[in-house]
Amino acid sequence: MSDENDILAYLEQGGKLTAPDNAPARYRAELLRMMASFVDSELAGAAGFADVINQGPGITERIAASRIVLEKFDHGERVLKIMGAFGANTTRYQTVHPWSARIARDDDLGTTRRDGDMRLNVLHYPINGWADAVAMNVLMGAASVIQLKELARCSYQPLAEAFQDILPREQRHLELGREGMQKLVSEGAASEVANSVDYWESRVAASFGGPASRRFEMLQKFGLRHQPNEALLEAWKANIEKTVSETFT
Repeated sequence: MSDENDILAYLEQGGKLTAPDNAPARYRAELLRMMASFVDSELAGAAGFADVINQGPGITERIAASRIVLEKFDHGERVLKIMGAFGANTTRYQTVHPWSARIARDDDLGTTRRDGDMRLNVLHYPINGWADAVAMNVLMGAASVIQLKELARCSYQPLAEAFQDILPREQRHLELGREGMQKLVSEGAASEVANSVDYWESRVAASFGGPASRRFEMLQKFGLRHQPNEALLEAWKANIEKTVSETFT
């Protein structure tokens, strides 16, 4: 399949690529963009959450937070290695962004990405204490699981396999967050948790991108995406509605 059009037709029919050599230029660019967004988000998420580890109310909570930070760094490194196979300068990449930098809490980035940083916008906002960290982890964790299920079906096989390995860990992060949220509510912090859920809900929702995305059509043809943004967003909304109802009832 040396002809680019043949490869693109193969991908559109559900084919898989297993190495960078046959990847057409347009496919390569979108794949690298997808990987950069994931890596930036994992590294920024880990750096932000690391700052609140010692705010955990007990050793159990601090261990759980430390585990989440460790595994997010590991997830970013796994995908960064795949980027390296495409020629990315992985050593420079890891030092080019201030991963722990955050904007003001009341700023609103909407869905517009900041130049030079591919993290999801929700990861530019600061975390305000332990209850806020737990609420953010639950809402963003649910989004991550839904998005990873989508990405684990992508047409670049090494990346799909990496996401399949990462998914159970992210599901466990979500479970730890739900356990932490339920404990906070049961111990009298329901109002604080509810305020944090309200704060993060719209910001996490924006991480799914806008509806009717033109890029989605191209990604679908490449086999890199399968469900549109609005379908993933609706699945997330249903998940969060159920979680909030079970937590506060």
